[in-house]
Amino acid sequence: MLNTLYPASRRLLFALDAERAHHLSLGALRVAESLRLLGPLAGRAPECAPVTCMGLEFPNPVGLAAGLDKEASCIDAFGRLGFGFIEVGTLTPRPQAGNEKPRLFRLLEHEAIINRMGFNNPGVVAGVGNIRRARSFRGVLGVNIGKNKDTPNENAIDDYLACLRAAWPVADYIAVNLSSPNTPGLRDLQGPEAAARLLDRLRAEQETLSRQTGRHVPLAFKVAPDLAPEDITALSGVFRDGGLEALIATNTTIARDAVAGHALAGEAGGLSGAPLTAHATEVIAAFRAELGNDLPIIGVGGIMSPDDAREKLAAGATLLQIYTGFIYRGPALVHEILAAVNEHSRSERI
Repeated sequence: MLNTLYPASRRLLFALDAERAHHLSLGALRVAESLRLLGPLAGRAPECAPVTCMGLEFPNPVGLAAGLDKEASCIDAFGRLGFGFIEVGTLTPRPQAGNEKPRLFRLLEHEAIINRMGFNNPGVVAGVGNIRRARSFRGVLGVNIGKNKDTPNENAIDDYLACLRAAWPVADYIAVNLSSPNTPGLRDLQGPEAAARLLDRLRAEQETLSRQTGRHVPLAFKVAPDLAPEDITALSGVFRDGGLEALIATNTTIARDAVAGHALAGEAGGLSGAPLTAHATEVIAAFRAELGNDLPIIGVGGIMSPDDAREKLAAGATLLQIYTGFIYRGPALVHEILAAVNEHSRSERI
């Protein structure tokens, strides 16, 4: 039923400012979940074979990308919509208001979004508290971590280590965000040398925490689509040699070629949605060619349809994440992709 209600709801939501509509939507989801209405409204998602990745069993390979549930306050509600995994955040050590508003823009004719939110979040301690209040979600939970805006890059490792330690007890995996374009200088951390130093420090802390707690929490890095071929080659070596356990490709793009001429094309921030689809798939394929089967890739970027999902899988993605496609298409997209994944799996077996 929710799949048929969403188009009408979207017309109302899209008449509002994008960020206000975002907060209203999350509030409505939380209310529906608290009243136990969301499950019946969402309907039963198509059955899908579990996927093993990073040593974890994912109930299905379709996940919610970081950025939609920044506060980790809507986990149970999103779980009712059929997601096999949910990635919350980005969470930073200290609470952060983010950039000045307006900072979220829809490009309707392009099925795209530009955002420059700037890691607005309640801080990792509050985020972990919200995660602990989730009750019904039985999928895999990822926690996306980043540095505070006012932390210089030379001290960024301290922020990532603080978040790693805080999120460790509640996360199934931890995603390290090196690639948001909305924190000044952040993307410098995905240069091969900087990324290698960061990975080395995080892996050392991961081993320490594993010994202390008796549980292992895998690490993933999230990279930008705006990488030169030589960067992809160099980073692939860093990730493989450094023991990274998954790659998330890709974040939003700073390129505007696909939306040139649009009135909002000049807005600063990351562009997501349909204009990113093909390029994100190309980046996944390029990393897969470099990495072989050494590292799983979580494919994200412009998955707006089941065909887009099939192309990401064919390019080498092990798991999928959606965000902008979910905004434009609603819960129906989750169910449609799961059906497409089943079809893709059957064709692979033949």
